[in-house]
Amino acid sequence: MKKVKVSIIGAGNVGSTLASILSQKGYADIRLIDIEGEVAKGKAIDISQQCAISSVDIEVIGGKDYSLVEDSQISVITAGIARKPGMKREDLLETNAKIVKEVVENLMKYSPKAYIIVVTNPVDAMSYLAYRVAGIEKNRVMGMGGVLDTARFKYCIREKLRCSYNSINAIVLGGHGDEMVPITSLTTIGGKTLSKLLHKSEIDEIVSKTKNGGAEIVNLLKTGSAYYAPAMAVAKMIESILFDKKEILPCSALCEGEYGINNLFFGVPVKLGCKGVEEIIELPLTKEEIELVRRSSESVKNTCKLLERLGVM
Repeated sequence: MKKVKVSIIGAGNVGSTLASILSQKGYADIRLIDIEGEVAKGKAIDISQQCAISSVDIEVIGGKDYSLVEDSQISVITAGIARKPGMKREDLLETNAKIVKEVVENLMKYSPKAYIIVVTNPVDAMSYLAYRVAGIEKNRVMGMGGVLDTARFKYCIREKLRCSYNSINAIVLGGHGDEMVPITSLTTIGGKTLSKLLHKSEIDEIVSKTKNGGAEIVNLLKTGSAYYAPAMAVAKMIESILFDKKEILPCSALCEGEYGINNLFFGVPVKLGCKGVEEIIELPLTKEEIELVRRSSESVKNTCKLLERLGVM
């Protein structure tokens, strides 16, 4: 049986970690592309030798030439500059927009049928840009953000309640930024709602820590941003698509009326299957949460307007 091919554009921390994770799964050949071709090639060889230890028979090839990604089923864009201490995701806009535009143009040249997962920040705006540049169906482009934000939300809950992750049912909607919206009204731990287990002040503290989860890591690392959890989040999305799991995951997807949002890539619960974003799930939110989602969407919309003013699209 011929393996599928997953291409990863950007051999930095997220891209190379994702390549390592996927290599141990054994279900896909991997292409690792970077402007620094020798770096990508070196990391690909290192990952291949890791496969030799774990007896995983896949092909991992790295380089600079986009022809390597030909006929990929899924292409992941991680290329771009990472946040530094004090930077917001939006500060990366112009530089990363130029990078993403060039990447998508090359991907469409060699893998016009691929599904595109965008990781480059600010991810909602970059997903919108990728969709516009690619000119493909909306279900084939999505951004990673909500899976990671939800993981951080669950981490903060577990730290507070000392419970198993398996007992936590939670989700984060909204733009992948400071105005993300942890949906506390629907969060349950072992079937009990969060409000029955914690005081409002404690819930507010968890929400705040979730929103600042990425910045906390950036400030601690000093020279980069998170990569283990982001890479695992992308791997989860890839598996739901390749194996047609139809798992409900929060991803940046093109909204056309859902949650009152139009023509905007935004973090919403989606059913991910073999056709990519197969459905956007609308959850019953409280009035307060609806307002927070609206504010978050306005923030993402403003970033996209700035993107248009920059003339990248």
